[in-house]
Amino acid sequence: MAVLEASGVKKVYGERGNVHLALNGIHLRVEEGEFVGIMGPSGAGKSTLLNVLSTIDTPTGGHIKINEKNIMNLSENELARFRREQLGFIFQDFNLLDTLTAKENISLPLALSNISVAEIESRIKRISELLGIEKILGQYPYELSGGQQQRTSAARAIITNPSLIFADEPTGALDSKAAYSLLQTLSILNEKEKATILMVTHDAYAASFCKRVLVIKDGVIFTEIYKGEGTRKQFFQAILDILATLGGGGHHDVI
Repeated sequence: MAVLEASGVKKVYGERGNVHLALNGIHLRVEEGEFVGIMGPSGAGKSTLLNVLSTIDTPTGGHIKINEKNIMNLSENELARFRREQLGFIFQDFNLLDTLTAKENISLPLALSNISVAEIESRIKRISELLGIEKILGQYPYELSGGQQQRTSAARAIITNPSLIFADEPTGALDSKAAYSLLQTLSILNEKEKATILMVTHDAYAASFCKRVLVIKDGVIFTEIYKGEGTRKQFFQAILDILATLGGGGHHDVI
């Protein structure tokens, strides 16, 4: 089943004489349980695409469906509820609230829903154990390392059992060890929780954790690469080869 379907998606910035076509008729489909990466040179439109698909921004044209619901027909209130109930977000800068503990940050999306305290506690216990953060739940963000903050952010993103998780350069603010840990975390969510993930990244190393990578150039999908039955190291090299043809590339050694 397709969780996300987009057809003819366009995004234009500016007016008349000074127009920039950021997205030029994007077509894509993400199936349930996929882990898809979006890559491309700086300015290619990858973050714009993520923002449009995730309801943060509005496309200039085209159609976007999530769980067969046309999100462009929703009112602001319906969209806010849809975003809260159906989507999860992992940002580069964590977006945790400093005045709340890790546990309170994780449970925040459930505070607006009619979910029992027992159910919330049960979900937090399971997810914190899955992500290895059960011992830091009582601490505040400023007491946590970057990797711990990002795993807390990931836990908050999946606590609602979203249909789709959007990750925008999630390793951008992390050192290599913490980045590897988070990417392993996303892989676990995808494999064990069957989470559907769409991740924007500039880094071939991060993209090698995906099962499929869409490469964007000049506002259109230039090509896509499938991992298939190969190893992550082989997939990493395939991604580097494609990026080399575009004049850009990731910079990590694969682990």
